[in-house]
Amino acid sequence: MNVESSLKQKKDAVEDYLKQIFSRYDSSILIKAMQHSVLSGGKRYRPLLLLSSGENFHVQEEDSLPFACGLELIHNYSLVHDDMPSMDNDDYRRGQPTCHKAYGEDIALLTGDSLLTLAFETMTRAALKHGDISTKMRIIHEISCFAGLEGMIGGQVLDITVSPEKLTEDNLYDLMEKKTAGLITVAVRSGALLGNANSESLNALSKYGKNIGLAFQIRDDIFDSEQDQKGEHPSRPNSVAVLGLKKARKRLQEHLEASVRYLDDAGIDSKELRYLAFMLSV
Repeated sequence: MNVESSLKQKKDAVEDYLKQIFSRYDSSILIKAMQHSVLSGGKRYRPLLLLSSGENFHVQEEDSLPFACGLELIHNYSLVHDDMPSMDNDDYRRGQPTCHKAYGEDIALLTGDSLLTLAFETMTRAALKHGDISTKMRIIHEISCFAGLEGMIGGQVLDITVSPEKLTEDNLYDLMEKKTAGLITVAVRSGALLGNANSESLNALSKYGKNIGLAFQIRDDIFDSEQDQKGEHPSRPNSVAVLGLKKARKRLQEHLEASVRYLDDAGIDSKELRYLAFMLSV
């Protein structure tokens, strides 16, 4: 099976598992809003990283899925809140009205809260066949840290408080490492932790995750800057604004190449992790 087919199978497994999670609950306006936000497509990039990392360390997919989908629920809760008028004030996501546009701001706020809570409920339900409670607790602890004050939330605070005039390369990278690279890094670490990876592998995967996380954000910023030039979106500070388009493209490629070097240096021979890195090229 080639890499693309293997990743498609994993993505299908993620979609099925997410649907199973919601099927446990009676239909209500809140469940409908949660499904509207989560089951509307998306690349499922973070779950794919976790599943691919786990597979490299001989973890069964059924053991990885609760953590992969828990991470995806966290990612989607952040999108629901990001889209709200008090944050980015976006009307559409994935080609459909954002949650607050479809269900109102009050339900959207509770939708994000519920998705975050459901994420941890999902992960605690994991019945590991090849691991113990300490492994589960370590993964949940790491995910909570990378998603919280020193991770994604901390990055979002920087995103809304650092003024465009004061945005430097240093605080830009601090923002990107927390807001975007955090969940991506913990995705690859979680898969490896499920497979009892050694410290050398975990260290290499952390550096891999950080670099593709930075590349992911720079890539989004490049696309946003191209839309800004067409007048479709208001201009906002990002890596292109700080680095310039040419340097941003160069930096993106450097991060992707560095990510794969870390895999090579640690002897991690995963075609899927390499593919998931270089699919971010522009």
